Amino acid sequence: MPDTDDIVAALRAADAVRFGEFELSHGGTSDYYVDKYLFETAPDCLELLAEAFAARVGETKLAGVALGAVPLVAATSVATGNPYVIARKQAKEYGTGNRIEGRLREGEEVVVIEDIATTGQSAVDAVEALREAGAVVERVLVVVDREEGAREHLADHGVELEALVTASDLLESR
Repeated sequence: MPDTDDIVAALRAADAVRFGEFELSHGGTSDYYVDKYLFETAPDCLELLAEAFAARVGETKLAGVALGAVPLVAATSVATGNPYVIARKQAKEYGTGNRIEGRLREGEEVVVIEDIATTGQSAVDAVEALREAGAVVERVLVVVDREEGAREHLADHGVELEALVTASDLLESR
């Protein structure tokens, strides 16, 4: 199983950790940025992340938060053989109009996979959508916890956050 140092090295090798001034999706700013599209499109890094998630999920059904976590959940599904669903931020206005894509049974236990957690709101939204669809969700696994309140926000919703790496891990050897 890949350890924290392996994952930090892979994120850096993918050039996914950048320094400067960046605006974040929740409206705040940061002096560093973790570019999920760079680490999710680098096959070696994606494979390593899938291995790390696979070691933590057991035989549980997986869910990926659209759009950012879809490559992560798909790669983890292939690594584990566990089926997955995709949780959308909102129902689509065409086709089936689903907010949850894929097969999900009432009462099924699901682990959510997410790319980066800052406030944790997108993960909370996914958990709520899955719970409304009948899933039991108690864990969210993320590649990077920016340590800006996501863990506490998810805990307020009865969900444990587990991160492969934290902002402290990424920044400590800067």
